[in-house]
Amino acid sequence: MSRSKAAHFVAVVCLWFSLYVYIPYQTPYLTGMGVAAGVVGTVIGAYGTMQIVLRVPLGVMADYLGRHRAIISAGVALGGAACVVRVLVPDEQGYLVANVVSGCAASTWISFMVLYCQYYPPDRQQKATSTMIMACNLGMCLAFVFGAALYGFGGMPLLCTAGAIAGFAGLAASAFIRQEEGFSRGGAPSAAAEGALATDATPDADAPAVRRGGMAAVRDLLSVCANRRLVLFSVLALVQQGVQMSTAMSFTTQILQDEGATAGFVGAASVFYMVAAVASAQFASTQRCARRGPRFYVPLVFVLMGAYCVLVPAVGNIYVVFALQALPGMSTGILLSYLTSESMAGVPPEKNSTAMGFFQAVYAVGMSLFPMIVGALAGWSSLGTGYAFLAAASVAGALASGAHYAAEARRLGR
Repeated sequence: MSRSKAAHFVAVVCLWFSLYVYIPYQTPYLTGMGVAAGVVGTVIGAYGTMQIVLRVPLGVMADYLGRHRAIISAGVALGGAACVVRVLVPDEQGYLVANVVSGCAASTWISFMVLYCQYYPPDRQQKATSTMIMACNLGMCLAFVFGAALYGFGGMPLLCTAGAIAGFAGLAASAFIRQEEGFSRGGAPSAAAEGALATDATPDADAPAVRRGGMAAVRDLLSVCANRRLVLFSVLALVQQGVQMSTAMSFTTQILQDEGATAGFVGAASVFYMVAAVASAQFASTQRCARRGPRFYVPLVFVLMGAYCVLVPAVGNIYVVFALQALPGMSTGILLSYLTSESMAGVPPEKNSTAMGFFQAVYAVGMSLFPMIVGALAGWSSLGTGYAFLAAASVAGALASGAHYAAEARRLGR
């Protein structure tokens, strides 16, 4: 791995550490201060809302200007700055502002993904995507481990201080990222890419892309959002992220607590989920996984997530639920990796960031919408009903992806 790739990997880990180190404790911290549930929901929702609003415009801007490294540096700096706000203003107003800033930081994930994929030739895009997903999951996993180990000693101020340090460490790492080090998606590496890979030379790190004219250029970039393949895999990612955020990242924790699990056990279950996600993302980057490919793994993991949603509220055993956390880990590591790379297949290189922004904005809707639906169904009936909705959505994802790959095989005469 070259120095630029290593710096990119470190910056991703630092970004997601800074954005997730406080997450498991944010709601109990605010409710413990007497903040109303509706206000807590607004604070938490600000993070996802900013991503929905910003990701497409940011993708268009990245394609228009071509300055991915500057966006990456801004992202990790904003992640650190948000944690500083939480330390300095530790009330609901401070956390609302901080979550807005964190949402802005998370929106820069577009440039992290697109630039790293440019380091690899077209036939290795799945490896590039899986490596980025693995780095993301590793940052979250380290954040959860750090939080579980040290929250009892220093509370939220300690966790947010650690997040600030991680964010600014990521900013330092981003200085070593070189934008020219990459392959054209069209095929062979450019001469500049070959030179960067061979020598790690440093020309102008933020050379802008060729600019086209005004609103016509923006309309041309946005036209990629009508790409049927991009739309399909974006909607599938909406389901994947919605199910993940509604289960392993939220309501499964409540189920464990209702079954009598201790806080330490709940924390360990979250860590196990993230370890499974890291391991699955690593597997997704291997040739062994590539031999079967997305046609096999995308429908399979959707089916497994459907089974998870049926079993978790039904088994009544915290140790079985703990073991089942491996399944959303597979979803985060394998399924999201494939949905990302499949959504970008065939997208023109000059529209990569716009397409990635659309993809991430669509799945951010699932991250916000599905937990609201599950919460409403739980209030109306039970969590079991909410999980039944998630199971049905997962099965629909399996059927839709299976139908797509079957039609593709017929079209190619396989």
